Amino acid sequence: MAGRLIYLIGPSGSGKDSLLDAARSRLAERGCRIVRRVITRSAEAVGEAAQGVSPEQFAALLAQGAFALSWQANGLSYGIPREIDDWLAAGEDVLVNGSRAHLAQTRERYPGMGVLLLTVDHTLLRQRLIARGRESLEDIEDRLARNARFTAQMIAGNDAGLYVLDNSGALEDTVEHLLSVLLKIQCGRGLAPDGGGTVA
Repeated sequence: MAGRLIYLIGPSGSGKDSLLDAARSRLAERGCRIVRRVITRSAEAVGEAAQGVSPEQFAALLAQGAFALSWQANGLSYGIPREIDDWLAAGEDVLVNGSRAHLAQTRERYPGMGVLLLTVDHTLLRQRLIARGRESLEDIEDRLARNARFTAQMIAGNDAGLYVLDNSGALEDTVEHLLSVLLKIQCGRGLAPDGGGTVA
């Protein structure tokens, strides 16, 4: 039985990297791999255990067909190694830290995928973005407005493959919610909670 792609999205500051770091070992115990992205900025690679490459190296990898998925955002290039297709074919679930802008294209390639939308309280998100000091207050307010519209549209669409995780509280609570979502996905594929057999 093929595995399922799980596509994590959420606004900057929602805590995607922190969530993946906290849940990594427990997801692995449940047969779910977290993909190591390839990014054209070494500093970001430190934050999320990604592989940092130069723009020239990224272009060469792309030309070689090294990526199952790739996109550009905020002046950076992102790539998801094509080996995820082997993992999925072997029955492993694969969690990708994805891009909201690339969601439609990813769905075309993996129509049965699940989408994890990580949300956070509007006021808390504003505080996190201000604390980063990367954008002006006007840019932050624009970002927050875009995020609110996107989140409302996603939820209103009532997508059966959409799971919403609220990361406004304790990180461990979000991890537990993530694990419960993974269990639902695996049971939906006919896997028992321990990862083997079928669900009665």
